[in-house]
Amino acid sequence: MAQSSDNPSEPFKKALAEATRVMADDPDLTVSYTVDPSGLSGDAMRLPQISRRMTREEVLIARGTADALALHRRYHDDALHSRYAPAGDMARDLYEAMETARCEAVGARDMPGTAGNIDAKIGEDARRRGYDQITQAADAPLATAAGYLIRHLATGRDLPPAAQNVMDLWRGFIEEQAGGTLDGLEDTLTDQAAFARFSRKVIDDLGYGDQLGDDPDAQDDDSQDDAETSEEDQQEPDSTGQDDQDDSPEDANPDQSQDETQDAAEASVSVDEMADQEMGEETEMPEGEAPLEPPAPQPVSEADPEYQVFDDAHDEEIKAEELAEPIELERLRAYLDQQLELLKGAVSRLANKLQRRLQAQQNRSWEFDREEGILDAGRLARVVANPTTPLSFKVEKDTEFRDTVVTLLLDNSGSMRGRPISIAAICADVLARTLERCSVKVEILGFTTRAWKGGQAREAWLNEGRPQQPGRLNDLRHIIYKSADAPWRRVRDNLGLMMKEGLLKENIDGEALEWAHRRMQARPEARKILMVISDGAPVDDSTLSVNPANYLEKHLRDVIAMVERKKQVELIAIGIGHDVTRYYQRAVTITDAEQLAGAITEQLASLFDNDPRAQARIMGIRKAG
Repeated sequence: MAQSSDNPSEPFKKALAEATRVMADDPDLTVSYTVDPSGLSGDAMRLPQISRRMTREEVLIARGTADALALHRRYHDDALHSRYAPAGDMARDLYEAMETARCEAVGARDMPGTAGNIDAKIGEDARRRGYDQITQAADAPLATAAGYLIRHLATGRDLPPAAQNVMDLWRGFIEEQAGGTLDGLEDTLTDQAAFARFSRKVIDDLGYGDQLGDDPDAQDDDSQDDAETSEEDQQEPDSTGQDDQDDSPEDANPDQSQDETQDAAEASVSVDEMADQEMGEETEMPEGEAPLEPPAPQPVSEADPEYQVFDDAHDEEIKAEELAEPIELERLRAYLDQQLELLKGAVSRLANKLQRRLQAQQNRSWEFDREEGILDAGRLARVVANPTTPLSFKVEKDTEFRDTVVTLLLDNSGSMRGRPISIAAICADVLARTLERCSVKVEILGFTTRAWKGGQAREAWLNEGRPQQPGRLNDLRHIIYKSADAPWRRVRDNLGLMMKEGLLKENIDGEALEWAHRRMQARPEARKILMVISDGAPVDDSTLSVNPANYLEKHLRDVIAMVERKKQVELIAIGIGHDVTRYYQRAVTITDAEQLAGAITEQLASLFDNDPRAQARIMGIRKAG
């Protein structure tokens, strides 16, 4: 007899999990219900949590999410998907959205009952993201609209109203640019490889062909040509110039036998010469360049080839909006705004000060008497005096200052909990808005781990018998709060994620700094500034318990040395309550989190000061010796 304390939602959860395994055609699939973002990871599927009340909304979202993930599991091949995946961010987003739509459309044909469930999920997601309130295409994600359109064309089903709104805003543009390609959708839907080629063609039609990278099919063709050439070279006739299978007199042609014998002899000589030549070249080839020798594995860290990671399969680079539902981000952002209100006066003064100092460095200048641009109000008097005089326009000259990107790398460790992380989030908010007004792009990143005291990496280490000196033993979580190209208005809620309970865990600074540095190296801007905000040395109990005590600290020093040696990125650091000048050449330490806003603005403004002595004074740079 069931106890009264039993969760009434458990029978539904078990039934949904079993149906999901059948739909995914994977009896070993593990299904769990969690508050973490839904998704697939290896053989584990995460579905939205269902409360004891089992509201209609919870049930619909859980069923729709389960169906969507199960169909993706059934009809999607990861290796094939990766083979055709584009290199650029926008192209990849389009590619991912269209592949998701393909899996759901194929599933809707084979299992019609899934279509309504997935409609409910799409509708709820679209409403939470505010897609029903968007009125301009520029505010709607193109990749999402492309995925909606593929699903609509493939199934013929109308989308939920909020999703329909996004699709309609972009549909005219997509069909105008890629209409001819879209006509072939039906022929490729059930063939993932053909659909991947179809998706790449659509991406090219939409103007993102430069982000596709190399064509994998073209590479395969080159490899096949090389293989065929090699096969032809190996097909040598015997010394008599005759094939053993052609010895029968009935098959011989008397009129051609002499010519064929002569041709075969010449071919034999030619092949022998080529073989001798190749053998000679092979003899002279250095031993280290033998074609069959496998390439050496790439080191985990460019800064320190000796740095080891036991298992990086569960590391995570994730966008902030994927770690919480939109409604939760809005709530956390509102909480952050309440704290911002208390510092509004001081922070506003610092923001204005920073903006004035940056704009003073821009040396804004104009080109006048242009045929188009901004109307030159100073010359309107000429038009009033003589109406036949044409209007005059002006164009602002581009300045070197504009070609700058700033990355803010925030320590999201547990020791930052409370006032420090709130101040860091507030300053990141102010910094992003201020720099955007000054035409400087800004990126906001965070770093922590997925678990306390080791995650799945530690479990794998334990299962393999605890080998000595395993290296890093935790699962990284690198968070993108704002990418450099994202407008602030679209991602402002993301910073509220730092207020989420349970997010802040441990900090592995060296790998986070190397990750941020790689992202900056890929940017096109001429000047790159990386600002690190941390409250001390890297700490991960799981790693340090089985490695040398300075293992993570040494790696951080090596990464800092690499960044400063390459000089492609200007590196500065702010320590909260701990001295970070022992790590970073240009750094300042503050004892009170309240000072962080001022430290950030002063540090950043000093980088744009033309007087190097002023820079040194603010940055706290000490002369060697």
